[in-house]
Amino acid sequence: MKKKALASIAEVDRRSIAAFLERVWSQDGLADRTLEAYRLDLQALAGWLAARGRTLDSARREDISAYHGAQAGAVRSIARRQSAFRRYYACVLRDRPGFADPTLLIERPRLPRSLPKALAEREIEGLLDAPDIGTPLGLRDRAMLELMYACGLRVSELVELPLAALNARQGVLRVTGKGGKDRLVPVGEVALQRIAAYLASARPALAKGRQPAALFLSNRGAGMSRQMFWTLVKRHALTAGIHARRISPHVLRHSFATHLLNHGADLRALQMLLGHSSLSTTQIYTLVAKEGLKRLHAQHHPRG
Repeated sequence: MKKKALASIAEVDRRSIAAFLERVWSQDGLADRTLEAYRLDLQALAGWLAARGRTLDSARREDISAYHGAQAGAVRSIARRQSAFRRYYACVLRDRPGFADPTLLIERPRLPRSLPKALAEREIEGLLDAPDIGTPLGLRDRAMLELMYACGLRVSELVELPLAALNARQGVLRVTGKGGKDRLVPVGEVALQRIAAYLASARPALAKGRQPAALFLSNRGAGMSRQMFWTLVKRHALTAGIHARRISPHVLRHSFATHLLNHGADLRALQMLLGHSSLSTTQIYTLVAKEGLKRLHAQHHPRG
């Protein structure tokens, strides 16, 4: 195909993708990472279609099937691409009734069910006790670990917390979650004590006379990154004797949810604490709790 025609197709698809992303951002408040994943997946499909003389909106079901067949990747990657394409064509259909959605009859891959991994309560205690609180960084690490476990935060939520997010007097934390949605989460007494100790001495030392907005600071006086927190969690897990392959920052969030359910928490309340938009997402933790009870029964019952 001539370069001029390819350029014309590419421009049409570029505008279509931009309009789609603007629409789902304004309607659903999707996170930046999700929007970027949609953009990359749609651009890749558009480039493949352009080489065959088609735009995104003129693609047929056999085109989409052929594209999936030509791409390598794990089942989750295929599922992610299909999700992006289905969402794009659903928007096209709303604007153009009668449009033949090319993703409509394409079979979805079956994703293996993977249960969230949680640490035992004694392992959590060992992890929380691992930082050396005789140093500013140790005080910071202890406060971060305590807060993440106490509130069930996502890693991005934790490292992006501004100093103003904490209301120590009322014992609550204002958290900005996925899609920019805010929620109030109660903070336990122990976590409040650890944060108070960090704010009293460690944070001023790390700030080095500046007034950064972030609650938790690196040794350079700037906000923490996800990678920094991942590194410190791994280091303290080794100190606590927890195998490296069993630990990640997200494990603290999973442990928070699982331990609350084990102690009788209401599923709806847990949904609000975790910031899940759908109860079905929270219900996965009931399966984790059941699996734990099965293991306990098998280990201790005389006929287990």
